[in-house]
Amino acid sequence: MTGFYDLEASDFKKAPFSFAEWRGKVVLLVNVASKCGFTPQYSGLESLYNKYKGEGLVIAGFPCNQFGSQEPGTEEEIVQFCSTNYNVTFPIFAKIDVNGTNASSVYEYLKSQQSGDIKWNFEKFLIDKNGNVIKRFPSNVKPEEIEKEINPLLKSNL
Repeated sequence: MTGFYDLEASDFKKAPFSFAEWRGKVVLLVNVASKCGFTPQYSGLESLYNKYKGEGLVIAGFPCNQFGSQEPGTEEEIVQFCSTNYNVTFPIFAKIDVNGTNASSVYEYLKSQQSGDIKWNFEKFLIDKNGNVIKRFPSNVKPEEIEKEINPLLKSNL
């Protein structure tokens, strides 16, 4: 069976990225959209990223247009929107599907670890330093509410 560090995705420029580069880091993966009621969560995600990236936190945004067509732009437009409106500096990846026959292998893996289809934009998956999917958070859970879950994982020596 594939593990978290065996996964790959394309960055926003469509270059391959290996999740093995995140070995030993705490990762928060989020399916994002620019025209969603939850879009302001970009601010909270960026705040968490800035606060903890030096301690080993990675936040990764995966744009998805499957929910209400709320992410219609190109990758370049999405990155520009995130940068201009929310000062996002964490990695944004290429647009993907999270459900259905064309679902990304990343999201197929995440759903195999924390069962159930993705219900909406801004669902979050927390992965520990060993690549274990620890917890899944629904869209309405704000990034700042996840800080209490992230902190102990960052301090862990495992």
